Amino acid sequence: MSTAEHVELARELRRLVEVRIVDPLEILLDPADGEGGVGDVRERLRVQAEVWAAQLLGPDERQAGMTSARLIAALFPGDGPFDPPDEWWRTPFGRAVARRAGHPGAEAVGFSTAAAMLGITRQGVHDLVKRAKLDRHPSGGVTTASIRARLALPKEQRVAARRDHH
Repeated sequence: MSTAEHVELARELRRLVEVRIVDPLEILLDPADGEGGVGDVRERLRVQAEVWAAQLLGPDERQAGMTSARLIAALFPGDGPFDPPDEWWRTPFGRAVARRAGHPGAEAVGFSTAAAMLGITRQGVHDLVKRAKLDRHPSGGVTTASIRARLALPKEQRVAARRDHH
């Protein structure tokens, strides 16, 4: 984990929680009640976003998985399975979730989603499947387990493998 990754992820988490949870709460609370809104919540959020970023990027796989599940449940509630658009996987939070938890609730994803999760092109995913660096799922697409395993490789190893085969 680099400091830049941590800072970028903490910033995004803070923004997401503010926009999706704190701002609506501030709208709902009556300013006439004398409590002054959600200032304490915003202050606590500054610290907590740093903690979440450290948990998502830290060495404890179980903690990272639990943190990503909690954040996704709170930030993206819904009755159906979590299925973000491909662009989401390119965000700092999306990249962290892909690395640490894979795709929550999906055993396999399409080639374009796999590409977004890996930060490469769709053709790159096809090449990795062809070279058995990613596993094709029997019902189509790519297994999320193989995507996560690929992301677990040190970046230098992924880049070197890509360079050796192009």
